[in-house]
Amino acid sequence: MPSGAYRSPTVRHKRLTAELRRLRSESGLTRDDVASRLEWHPTKITRIETGQWTRLNPRDVRDLLDIYGVTDPGQREALVQLARESRQKGWWHSYGDVLPSEYSHFIGLEAEAASVRTYQQVLVPGLLQTEDYARAVIRAFRPHDDNVGPDRRVAVRPQRQQRVTGDRSLHLSAVLGEGVVHQIVGDRAITAAQLRFLAQTNDLPNVMIQVLPYAAGAHGAMVGSFEILGFPEPVDPDVVYLENVASALFLEEPEDITRYVQVFDYLRAAALSPQATSDMLTAAAEELA
Repeated sequence: MPSGAYRSPTVRHKRLTAELRRLRSESGLTRDDVASRLEWHPTKITRIETGQWTRLNPRDVRDLLDIYGVTDPGQREALVQLARESRQKGWWHSYGDVLPSEYSHFIGLEAEAASVRTYQQVLVPGLLQTEDYARAVIRAFRPHDDNVGPDRRVAVRPQRQQRVTGDRSLHLSAVLGEGVVHQIVGDRAITAAQLRFLAQTNDLPNVMIQVLPYAAGAHGAMVGSFEILGFPEPVDPDVVYLENVASALFLEEPEDITRYVQVFDYLRAAALSPQATSDMLTAAAEELA
């Protein structure tokens, strides 16, 4: 079960590949230089540095550190330990049969994130979905799933939510388009229960939910929803996650992060206060009951 002290292998792997990429660059060696010296296929270095080589072993790390001239025992052991930890399996790997690789990677990042800032236009974010609402969403997105698939996908939600509503180690700030309040998902009763759950969760000290009303007008996020994941260690930069029906995209460049943070700050300023949001959600739930 994820917790505040959880060390995600996904984050360990991300940190390791970034450090190896930095060390190679500082050594003045090209990827082809490194591959030639180690007698590796040239694409292996590229895949390591872009995070596509997911099972980087300690021996490979030691060989790379030798070539990069890293001799400090503490630094070497820290990076080798990252390699060991990155090869472990997170709780979400047991759902690998129903989780796309991009979504599994996202959950792995989320498992160690200290904060999540999310904007959603018409859909309640997964961290805040009730099981009935989640099941209705999954059936709409994947109408051809067998009877087992939806249940296993739904089972992932409560494990993710543990850090929000359980140990409360994850700080969640969610801006929801007013469409979320009016979109019927499943049926009226399921939607009403979901809206009540949002209002109740908004009372938690680690949660801030705000509705962005239609009256707020045009804004920079009208092109789509997004999430910004922040991590407890300064060495791990924020990540922006963008998802669509067919794929997902992770943005890590500083200029991209800055742009999305600025958009989110604007949305939060333009949205209703948390109390006004809870009042709207409760009233909407009563109308649906």
